[in-house]
Amino acid sequence: MANNAATTKLAPNQHKLSPEQQALVQRIMQFTQHHLPGSTPAIFTINGDCGTGKSVILSQLFYELQQAAHNEHSQFSGTKNYFLVNHPEVLKVYKQMAGPEQNVLKKNFLRPTSFINQLHKRHERADVVVIDEAHLLLSQPDHYNNFYGDNQLTEILKLSRVVICVFDFHQVIQTKNYWDQEMLSQIVAPYPHAEYDLTHQFRMTAGPELIHWMDAFSAGELLPLPVNTRQNYDFRIYADAESMRQAIVQRNREVGLSRIVATTGYPSTLDGGKHYIHETGGFHMPWDQYNYTQTPWAEIPETINEVGSIYTCQGFDLNYVGLILSPLLYLDPAEHRIKVDLSKKTNNEMIKRRTDVTDPAQFTRMKHQIILNSVNVLLKRGIHGAYLYAHDPELRKALLQSYHSLN
Repeated sequence: MANNAATTKLAPNQHKLSPEQQALVQRIMQFTQHHLPGSTPAIFTINGDCGTGKSVILSQLFYELQQAAHNEHSQFSGTKNYFLVNHPEVLKVYKQMAGPEQNVLKKNFLRPTSFINQLHKRHERADVVVIDEAHLLLSQPDHYNNFYGDNQLTEILKLSRVVICVFDFHQVIQTKNYWDQEMLSQIVAPYPHAEYDLTHQFRMTAGPELIHWMDAFSAGELLPLPVNTRQNYDFRIYADAESMRQAIVQRNREVGLSRIVATTGYPSTLDGGKHYIHETGGFHMPWDQYNYTQTPWAEIPETINEVGSIYTCQGFDLNYVGLILSPLLYLDPAEHRIKVDLSKKTNNEMIKRRTDVTDPAQFTRMKHQIILNSVNVLLKRGIHGAYLYAHDPELRKALLQSYHSLN
């Protein structure tokens, strides 16, 4: 597969939108046209799980907005529009896309903090703001990212006439970005608001029964694998991590864009050095390194020799993904449920304390949910296949028993 696979996926007109997607783009355009003249900001939210085409819709929508903004006969003529995403690797993809597309410029694409600070400094208000991966917006102050407000969506609404954003609460993977439906509903309540739920799976060729199994697994429930698990989808469970790595390397040789990823729970520090994951079968690979290039991590050929994390893989399509479940995740034999052992955490940034959550039990549930969300995100990266290995012996044994029962 070509190295610009992710860019091609998001480029407008590269893939024909489904009738539902086309209708949604037009509905949002009408919503935007209706609310642009108003003095009160309006917000349109799209809800959808991994692979339901959210980013493709936003990409096409923004392309059409920008064409209309440069058409003197359009009601959008002269509008100043921005596309925001709080994920540096995904932002690289959008900036790559901007070059060849007429009237879609690199400067239109920003991180949310950059947008907020720039418009405050210029005392300006944007017309239309499109936000991909809105579940990654900061929902508390974060001095490391130069954000000193209480909530990025609240600040963006103050600086915009119309906001269009996508949310997937199953992709919330840090406490500083924590979102749930109640929090979102409270923020949008004062504004004109419309929403739409996407349910059709576009990324994965897996059947609905296997996707349901993955959703249950990511919620801590270990169901028997469905009998049609491998129909139109290459799903495998491995007894050792090295065999899985070798299979992913082979898939990468055959079709490209296949990578090993892992959940947090192995030592890693952004200190410029390599930090290795050691697992069964002689598995020995370093975590992904900080990517200083303009090419997304997943599209760099050499990263077949690294283990991807939630930070480098969220929002990306892979052809095949090999997922290592770290020591944080284990099977409770008494309840036959997948649980999280926070004593084995290695990423403190992922579950930093929130001052607005004072109930210790509530905060513990939040942290557990965030770890399980990362499983959901990583497990669903593969378009054509997902391979799975669990560090915990009991969980690995249960997965293998279920898998072998299919044969």
